[in-house]
Amino acid sequence: MDAEELYQRRIASRFAAFDQDGNGYISREDFTAAATRLLDEFGTPFRSDRGQALAGGAEAFWQGLAGIADVDGDQRVSRGEFVNSAVKRLRDNPDRFAEIARPFVSALLAVADGDGDGKAGTAEVERALRVLGVEAHTAALAAESLDPDHSGLVDEEEVVTAFARYFMTQDPDGTP
Repeated sequence: MDAEELYQRRIASRFAAFDQDGNGYISREDFTAAATRLLDEFGTPFRSDRGQALAGGAEAFWQGLAGIADVDGDQRVSRGEFVNSAVKRLRDNPDRFAEIARPFVSALLAVADGDGDGKAGTAEVERALRVLGVEAHTAALAAESLDPDHSGLVDEEEVVTAFARYFMTQDPDGTP
């Protein structure tokens, strides 16, 4: 298997993180379901400012991903579309992916930020990752890696950058 095939396999495996209902497609409903589960987990009302920001962030993330990857216009992204379209368009520019994800990530951190200081704790980030379907051990490692100064807090820029690296880089640990 050559490097390109290995890269495409790794990216395809990351597809499952978006396909929340496991039906083989990424859709608006997957993003809505993820936002709803996060709001429930953190006891945030949908009609609150934070709830509305998360719902809006989920919609913006879906629109950005669909705009890049929904080649056939059926309002869902297949694994093939994800690997072949999104990755090809974003591979050389993970910052573009970061900007697509930023509204959702920012709102997620606000929901997880219990004291409103603009940073979420690593425990809350780990909880959020588990709600999104990340296995517990992986979620713990990911949350810890987002806190290089071991302050127990993560900020938006750290999370957005790590998120983009994970989804758009060649190595499984997110390194370019």
